[in-house]
Amino acid sequence: MTGEFGIAVHALVYLAAKKTTISSEVLAKNVCTNPARIRKIMSKLKKAGFISTKEGAEGGYLLAQKACDINLAQVCLATHTQLVCSNWHSGDVDQDCLICSGMGPLMDRLYHQLNEDCMDRLATITVADIGADIFGNDKSL
Repeated sequence: MTGEFGIAVHALVYLAAKKTTISSEVLAKNVCTNPARIRKIMSKLKKAGFISTKEGAEGGYLLAQKACDINLAQVCLATHTQLVCSNWHSGDVDQDCLICSGMGPLMDRLYHQLNEDCMDRLATITVADIGADIFGNDKSL
């Protein structure tokens, strides 16, 4: 999992709380990353329709949807985040041993199912829920 998902959620919660246009520099300072990284992630959120942009001296990002209408599964999809994965597999599918040849495909199925389970859970959590939890509005995750 990359940090893009966390940055995207952080930025959306911040925009929802501030209810105004926020520059990439201000967002970067709040997220504790650099403005170029913010702009890269925000372009994905804009493409998904979660935010809009404003040009000029007073420009920046603004929430384009209600925070209660954006769930974390949607953010995950917008940032192309795979929650559970492995770039390496033990074993070798070309070996005669069933354990050696079967472990990689089995783990891939397990990771796929874990991703589906995570997405199902994330679909029940909105950006508004995250904000409510931060501000202590009795909205436990």
